[in-house]
Amino acid sequence: MRRTRRTGTLPAIPRFLLHHQHAPQDCGAAFAAFRGHHSPLRHQATPASCLHGGHDVWWTVDAATAQEALALLPAFVADRTTATRVDDVVVP
Repeated sequence: MRRTRRTGTLPAIPRFLLHHQHAPQDCGAAFAAFRGHHSPLRHQATPASCLHGGHDVWWTVDAATAQEALALLPAFVADRTTATRVDDVVVP
């Protein structure tokens, strides 16, 4: 990793919120798509609304670009996912 000259610290890695939506009939396919797809997102807990009828799943990931963030997902899931760059803010 490259250090910035001005502060001597490592540059921040961008963070993305991945928001996946699928139809109720595609719920099984969305989760099964991870089989055989090597990703650090596998076997990790993440918020999802499938058990409550919403069929949305969210992940927060660090990646250089939105495309790299989406590459953490299998194609079936990535095709139905948006990647939004986010940062923490303090709410007054």
